[in-house]
Amino acid sequence: MRSKYGNKKVTLYGMTFDSKREAERYLFLRSEQLAGRIHELSCQVPFVVVPKVGKEREVKYIADFSYRTRDGTFVVEDAKGYRTDVYKIKKKLMLWRFGIEIKEV
Repeated sequence: MRSKYGNKKVTLYGMTFDSKREAERYLFLRSEQLAGRIHELSCQVPFVVVPKVGKEREVKYIADFSYRTRDGTFVVEDAKGYRTDVYKIKKKLMLWRFGIEIKEV
């Protein structure tokens, strides 16, 4: 079955990525970490952008990757092929709630 946006899941090192773009970015970031240029690389990192209120569920943004640069800067990345309206709202909520500007690759 074809996905909604035409991407195909890719499995590398026992991990499944939502697209070829995301898998290729992981390979690059993994090599950067092995070379010591970044550290604390994580995949599929959840952030609660709107907490649970009453009976309403919390709203999460799940980042494709997060890591720290050599100087300690915290970076959140999303391997984006298509920017949905929901993503655009969550991106703004990440900036407002956490002061994190998502890097789109």
